[in-house]
Amino acid sequence: MGASATPQEGNSLHPRTERSTKEPGGRRRLLVTTAVSTVALVSGGVLAATPSAASASPASGSSASSAHVKRLCAQATKPGQMACLAEARTDVVQHMSLSPMAVPPGYGPSDLQSAYNLPSSTAGSGQTVAVVDAMDDPNAESDLATYRSQYGLPSCTTANGCFHKVDQTGGTNYPAADSGWAGEISLDLDMVSAVCPQCHILLVEASSANMPDLGTAVNEAVSLGAKYVSNSYGGPEDSSELTADTTYFDHPGVAITASSGDSGYGAQYPAASQYVTSVGGTSLSRASTSRGWSESAWYTPTSQTPEGTGSGCSGYDPKPSWQTDTGCAMRTIADVSAVADPNTGVAVYDSYGQSGWNVYGGTSASSPIIASVYALAGTPAANSYPSSYPYARTSALNDVTSGSNGSCSPSYLCTAGPGYDGPTGWGTPNGTAAFTNASSTGTTLQPGQQLTPGQSLVTTSMTLTMQTDGNLVAYLKTGPSGTGPAVWASNTSGHSGAYAYMQSDGNLVVYKSGGGPSSGGALWASGTSGHSGAYATLQSDGNFVVYGSGGGPSTGGALWSTGTYDHSQTIGSGQQLKPGWWTQAQYTRLVMQLDGNFVMYRNSDGKAIWASGTSGHSGAYAYMQSDGNLVVYKSGGGPSSGGALWASGTSGHSGAYAIMQSDGNFVVYKSGGGPSTGGALWSTGTYKVVP
Repeated sequence: MGASATPQEGNSLHPRTERSTKEPGGRRRLLVTTAVSTVALVSGGVLAATPSAASASPASGSSASSAHVKRLCAQATKPGQMACLAEARTDVVQHMSLSPMAVPPGYGPSDLQSAYNLPSSTAGSGQTVAVVDAMDDPNAESDLATYRSQYGLPSCTTANGCFHKVDQTGGTNYPAADSGWAGEISLDLDMVSAVCPQCHILLVEASSANMPDLGTAVNEAVSLGAKYVSNSYGGPEDSSELTADTTYFDHPGVAITASSGDSGYGAQYPAASQYVTSVGGTSLSRASTSRGWSESAWYTPTSQTPEGTGSGCSGYDPKPSWQTDTGCAMRTIADVSAVADPNTGVAVYDSYGQSGWNVYGGTSASSPIIASVYALAGTPAANSYPSSYPYARTSALNDVTSGSNGSCSPSYLCTAGPGYDGPTGWGTPNGTAAFTNASSTGTTLQPGQQLTPGQSLVTTSMTLTMQTDGNLVAYLKTGPSGTGPAVWASNTSGHSGAYAYMQSDGNLVVYKSGGGPSSGGALWASGTSGHSGAYATLQSDGNFVVYGSGGGPSTGGALWSTGTYDHSQTIGSGQQLKPGWWTQAQYTRLVMQLDGNFVMYRNSDGKAIWASGTSGHSGAYAYMQSDGNLVVYKSGGGPSSGGALWASGTSGHSGAYAIMQSDGNFVVYKSGGGPSTGGALWSTGTYKVVP
């Protein structure tokens, strides 16, 4: 999708621009106009109503890289010190207000929604996007109101509950005001508004630009319920970032984005965190393609510090399991990207220390854009790391294939190309599919595929989840919510970030974070190596099976399984029910749980309606003894060694058996007895509480 960042002659920075007029009833309607000149006409400090007023691009014939920009915050140089990453154009005449027919310079909401194919008008309602910044912007809410009014977006105020501004501990003791960070805040709030106008916005202001204060603000945003948190700042890496990772950014089930940087090739923090979605930057231009837009990696050479999207290989943070590029053994920056080049920048309204409408850029723009795309995609899966989502659906992104942000080796770390690269990651949004939990509806792991923390395989009866604590667990569904007891586990908990990998040699392996076939770190394996092309599948009957190449549920060839299939409703004399055994009838499911409890669940609501009361005895099993007694024994126990935890009290009836009846009752019958002939010795009596 790459293209030059330089606008074509006659194609300004904002060649298709927006203005709003009032329709009957007071509703705003966005109109489109084409910029035909770069000479802004100014009258009394108000932008005049001419098409030229929309353009902020260089004069015809000059390159986009000739535009003048300034950083709103001084670059951070000390460990633990952060700087905002917003950049403002200095060659655009700013205006506090616009005449009725004028439009702001820079890309507006409809441009971003068009470029990234976003469902902004129909999605995002009820979601809260948090932006974390340092220092105070006293005009944050009023500037936000100006921006949203200009583009006809729904009002977002403290009064209507849409906007909420707090300090880093959730109060109103705001830090000192700062004009640089105020510009950053305006950019962040406006980008959330542009991409997700139905979203609520939470602004959390940290007391300083130091990592402990900003990190405290991140934690506060999450504690206040935000599932999407944007961080448009960065600083140099140092060894303390591993502590910051676990203290501030390890929030499963929350999409946390971080700007990759504005100084070209080189890693920075918190974009290097293994727990965040690292967001790079592009130059965005209109194009005569089916998409209507083209992008390249943002880079503007200067005589001093280069300006361009950050990328690189972390010197401290480990590589998350879902990242598989081979040229960096540690965390690679970035994951995805969005527009950031101030020469093809976005419209922003900022009145604190600035003069109203201007064109801003920097990866400070791309981070809140991506956080808001996550919000449009919907609530992240519990216990998942949303930064893994784009890796599972790379085809749902616009691949950026041109542009470079410096010199490096291997070259993909600083040069955009087909597939994954450092400057733009896997690409830019093309709708929201890449920002949802892709593996939540799959059933199969093919050779070379991974199940990363928070991802699941799902059937109607079972969910197999790679938990964030490192345990691979099969959960039986026992009600409409889809949740239920664990019936199998790899027993690899305590290894945060571990992942499951279906190797090409046929072995299914759970590796610790950072481990793999070439580096070791295996925690559990199916023991099926030597079967090239083997694959794993979660069957409709609840069994998770590794099949040899060419095998399957209908053809056989199973190499290993969890044994968690739906068993017969009849339990014969002498039969043992091992942990994870289950069966179902019309109204109920009966489970011998991993925790030692023998439980019956009602299908209609998932509620337990009978239990042996033997939880807390991992490995316990049920045994239909030949003497007629149904007994739950602790692990290692049995008829000859003792260890009974519960019994039906039906001994003395040789050949007795048990059956899970269709009416919801679980009954022990004497030999020769049954539902139609009688002879019941014991029952749960649960037919009374179903369906």
